[in-house]
Amino acid sequence: MSQESPATRCRRGSPGWAGVLLGLSLLTGCYASQSARVLVSKGTGAGIDVEYQPRDTEAAVQVKLAVERAIPRLQRWGTFDDTVTIVVHPNHAALERAANRPGHDFLRAWARYEQIELQSPRTWTARGASQSQVDELLLHELTHSLMYQVASDRLGWTRKRIPLWFREGMASYTAEQGYRVSSLDDLEHYWRQHPNADPLSQADALYQSESGIVYGAAHHAFTFLARRYGEDTIRKVLRGMSQGPDFDSAFQRAVGVTQESFLQDFRRYVRLRGFKGARQLHPARPRPANPMPLAPSPAPQ
Repeated sequence: MSQESPATRCRRGSPGWAGVLLGLSLLTGCYASQSARVLVSKGTGAGIDVEYQPRDTEAAVQVKLAVERAIPRLQRWGTFDDTVTIVVHPNHAALERAANRPGHDFLRAWARYEQIELQSPRTWTARGASQSQVDELLLHELTHSLMYQVASDRLGWTRKRIPLWFREGMASYTAEQGYRVSSLDDLEHYWRQHPNADPLSQADALYQSESGIVYGAAHHAFTFLARRYGEDTIRKVLRGMSQGPDFDSAFQRAVGVTQESFLQDFRRYVRLRGFKGARQLHPARPRPANPMPLAPSPAPQ
């Protein structure tokens, strides 16, 4: 079950605790918050709420525009069943507290089933973030929340045991972030140099020390899955989990092979350099001089 965030606890505070909440607000960043809403589809009642402080009004405009641009691209996977709240935190320390991820200097956002903690884009760099950077990050994070909602419900999403390679691969694939992760050549070289290390099956253990290769492996494995079996098969995996099974069972039913058999196939493809001369799924995009770092999604407990 997902942990309740400080922002959620602040919204649930009672009037009798007004004095305490006023003091806590200086720490949690929820004092004098404002909000905006983007409807995700007609008839569902679900929406994307953006909560922010007055100082982040301009950043909230960027976030709202990024959400509006993301929604059509997310519909390939399904629709939101519940509202997602994007809480814009005024600085990185507030984000780390809300996400409960101390020491994650690279973190810019943290996605759950119903809430996304976001460091204010105005603080990403000395000049703030560009709209394209906000668009890309929010598409990535909203993919996580949508995946959890399509695959399960508010109480069961953390129990589906969705592996990191699938979680991060799906978000990176949807946001077309292949240009910013390690290449298939890098992955082949890594496996040759580290035959006993696997950034797919050991992703949770390796991502802090080998984050680049973990995210690269996730992106390329998911892309391999989409190219070989089609996006409709991926939708069947998600729908399969919504009917009760965990990831492994839903994956085998939809794909026709076990998760481990698929990953072995992908490893052979990389080690034998089967990607040489293969058609790219998406056109190559230029690598920016200072790309925003990728952020991990929460591991199911």
